[in-house]
Amino acid sequence: MAGIPFLNKLDVQFPDPNQALDEPDGLLAAGGDLTPEWLLTAYSFGIFPWFNSDEEPIYWWSPKTRGVLQPGHMRITRSLRKRIQNGSFSITTDEQFDAVIECCATTPRNDQAGTWITPRMQSAYHALFQRGVAHSVEVWNDNALVGGLYGIALGQMFFGESMFSKVPDASKVAFYHLQQYLLAENFSLIDCQMMNPHLETLGVRPMERPEFLARLGTNRDKATKIGPWSWAQTLPETQTITDHNQQPQIKVDTGQ
Repeated sequence: MAGIPFLNKLDVQFPDPNQALDEPDGLLAAGGDLTPEWLLTAYSFGIFPWFNSDEEPIYWWSPKTRGVLQPGHMRITRSLRKRIQNGSFSITTDEQFDAVIECCATTPRNDQAGTWITPRMQSAYHALFQRGVAHSVEVWNDNALVGGLYGIALGQMFFGESMFSKVPDASKVAFYHLQQYLLAENFSLIDCQMMNPHLETLGVRPMERPEFLARLGTNRDKATKIGPWSWAQTLPETQTITDHNQQPQIKVDTGQ
């Protein structure tokens, strides 16, 4: 595509995200690779891959406005609160990463046809899962995987990639448990990439690129926790969910 640099596979280096195009919004570069080194460098500087098929080049993006959520500030409606509390779902993490990413790729969506989560992309994020920096949240009902999400954790920020639901609200339940876990682990921000009406209903807000990049600069100095997540070590069973316009509270068992 004209107007953007084409990256050499052998040199893991990106242009300044501020050089991304205004139209299409955020398109920064093409080429490079999807190895862990390329992906971890990209995310740490506010860049992510997005393309339509494995036959076309990798396109890298850094949009002017990001959708972000501070853990603990999810908007929870009364109906969702009831769904979380009624016990019909069970939640796990990092137990079925490949199944979650496959479901994200294949579950139909009302707002799009096809998927950007190509076999090549799935393989790339599986490699990050093997590295202990990609994670999944799984939502189960009667031993069936009915919802979930996956993304990458670096420092104190989580970079969400995709979510899916096979029954009503299952992805919202996954997102709720994700942000509660990140709250307890002192994460500062969840990056949801692009704003959309669905994310806005969950409390995701816009953040302009300069502020987001500044947050990333601070985050690069933070240590990344490597390895599988465990709910049991961080989230006790007793939780209080407040009204949608208040901050959810969480009781953390410090073991003291």
